[in-house]
Amino acid sequence: MAKGGTHHVVPNPSGGWDVKRGGGQKASSHHDTKREATAAGREVSRNQGTELKIHNQDGKISQSDSHGNDPHPPKG
Repeated sequence: MAKGGTHHVVPNPSGGWDVKRGGGQKASSHHDTKREATAAGREVSRNQGTELKIHNQDGKISQSDSHGNDPHPPKG
C-alpha cells in the first residue's frame, strides 16, 4: 500500500461518522460515534502512514494526527 496522503473522520449527512481517504467519495468505514470513527481512523492511518484529520460536526478540522508522514517532525 502506498504511503502518504490523508484520512479524514467526517460527519455523515445521514447520521454517524465516516472514515474516508483524502479525495475519496466512499467511506472506508462508518461508525455511530465520533469516538469510534476516530479510533478506526487512527488505526487505518497508522497502518498506511497517513495524516489523520478529525473534523467537527460543522466540517471544520478540529484535530490532526501524523502517522509516519509528518511534514514538521519534532527535533531531537
